[in-house]
Amino acid sequence: MSKPDELLIDIAALVESGQSSRMSLTVVAHGAVITGRLAPERVWRQRVSEVLTASADLGDFSAVFGAPAKHDGPPTHLHFHVARILQGTMGIPETGGMYRVALDDVSAWTVGDFSYSDH
Repeated sequence: MSKPDELLIDIAALVESGQSSRMSLTVVAHGAVITGRLAPERVWRQRVSEVLTASADLGDFSAVFGAPAKHDGPPTHLHFHVARILQGTMGIPETGGMYRVALDDVSAWTVGDFSYSDH
């Protein structure tokens, strides 16, 4: 989107306020379909930092995510956890991952997350 959807910004702002982290959302960004649950940026950063800290190879990068966000104003990104990129008949990764998506890049969205079933 050249200009982010105001309703989507309001949803992101409510998540960022800490009032809700249970919102599931599916977005399309540059042709990729990403589905999962939104998290406040600070929670998302903390979790990424924890994962990196536990890595022998990537531990040095954990401090980047441990630092607080450096912007004021309305949200500019959505922060997904337990999220998957939908590809064909599967979600990648199956267990869910951590994704950050710029609101400017979202071309379509819907409330809720998608999952596949063999039935």
